[in-house]
Amino acid sequence: MTPAVPASRAGAAPARRAVPTTLVHGGNAGAREAAIAALLRAGAADAVILEGLADGGAALAEAGSSAAAAPSPFPHIVRIAPGCLCCSGNLVLRVTLNRVLRLAPAQLYISLANASHLEQLRLWLSDAPYGELLALQPDIAA
Repeated sequence: MTPAVPASRAGAAPARRAVPTTLVHGGNAGAREAAIAALLRAGAADAVILEGLADGGAALAEAGSSAAAAPSPFPHIVRIAPGCLCCSGNLVLRVTLNRVLRLAPAQLYISLANASHLEQLRLWLSDAPYGELLALQPDIAA
């Protein structure tokens, strides 16, 4: 006889590992992108959310492109419009973050054009539902 599956686990999806997430701030867009580019691991399923426009020295412009027969979707790089991420109702960041998390990245970097509300953003990312989905790492000042 097969043991019964507890009702709390019946049909439950396997638990996902929280994605290590690093907030990158300071400097200009080029400095933040260079800091992130230096941390990306070859062949790893890393994802990057960049707030703001590139400044001409886009270190991540070539990242994600591959000459391989089956190009990898990683690193997955998304650029969003600049604006205070914690004051704008988080709608743009929330939609972008949800889309990126569906890809189950191994590591996530979020580049902030303005770090004036960095602590508020960290609190928002620590709260439900992202508190269980993200494992916030120490920030990087570019």
